[in-house]
Amino acid sequence: MQTAQVTARTLKHASLPASATDAELIERAAKGDELAFERIMRKNNRLLFRTARSILKSDADAEDALQEAYLRAWRALSTFRADSKLSTWLVRIVINEALGRLRRRKSAQVIPLESVMESIDPQTQKSSEEDDPTQEPDRLAMRSQIRRLMEERIDLLPEAFRTVFMLRAVEELSVEEVAVALEIPEVTVRTRFFRARSLLRESLSRDVDLEINDAFSFDGARCDRIVAGVLTKLAENRAAR
Repeated sequence: MQTAQVTARTLKHASLPASATDAELIERAAKGDELAFERIMRKNNRLLFRTARSILKSDADAEDALQEAYLRAWRALSTFRADSKLSTWLVRIVINEALGRLRRRKSAQVIPLESVMESIDPQTQKSSEEDDPTQEPDRLAMRSQIRRLMEERIDLLPEAFRTVFMLRAVEELSVEEVAVALEIPEVTVRTRFFRARSLLRESLSRDVDLEINDAFSFDGARCDRIVAGVLTKLAENRAAR
């Protein structure tokens, strides 16, 4: 029985070309094709995880929110209209789910970045300008430390700045895409992004540009875990009918 299921799954994968467009994936997923929906999840996982985390500031909470958002998206696929990008539509669902969890948690207390600067050891903010680049272990350790520092500082940004910064700088969405996703004017996106960068530069100096692309890494294990969790819940929903 298990072999037959694996064979059937393999055949379905074969019938789903790697070049399938978002429109084709949506059409198939809306008809119940879970493999098409899996492709959608894997294409958008990193963007959506980073979006959820920028609001919830917790890897575990962001994963839970993302799985629930995917289930909401699965149920609402038939309502999707191509007047916006699929990724933008998914970002809105994730944002709504994350904000809902934040309100229920009743702990959406903003911690101004400036208020914690004095409590942080200034030595952790220094980058060694005289490091020997040939010392690979030391260099990797330094990059890891800077990356952790970057993530900590991003978490300390006010929520409105933090989400804009995550989408613009880390995920490199355009100003227009961020404005549509967050439903705010483009000028507000630019203003918040500029302010977020200014706050980060005050505490990180030149290290902000050095390590920005490495912040909140999204490894294969997390991607697989989120996809597996959603597919399991979909199977449970089918069994309960």
